[in-house]
Amino acid sequence: QVQLVESGGGLVQSGGSLRLSCAFSGSISSINAMGWYRQAPGKQRETVATISSGSTKYADSVKGRCTVSRDNAKNTMYLEMNNLKPEDTAVYYCYCSAVLASGSSYDSWGRGTQVTVSS
Repeated sequence: QVQLVESGGGLVQSGGSLRLSCAFSGSISSINAMGWYRQAPGKQRETVATISSGSTKYADSVKGRCTVSRDNAKNTMYLEMNNLKPEDTAVYYCYCSAVLASGSSYDSWGRGTQVTVSS
């Protein structure tokens, strides 16, 4: 299995910055893709950013303000968020699609970290 643990969320003023981290562990043979998703109260979970084979994609709402990266040496994925807006307030989840050492595919989610942006 794959375990994901997010950290770095918190309360920040509009225009501020945060860096979220997602530490991953488990019997991983390879990673197909990882990503950050968020869910605001009363809304569906939405994609924020994904990273796969070094290629990154971003939601239009965060383009130019967020950067996703992965440090394989530290088994950690990051989401650097700048110029935060109140509409960025949500629980942010880490996602991983991996191939386990057993050869089977496994998708996992973290428990989330709260980001609150005050106006």
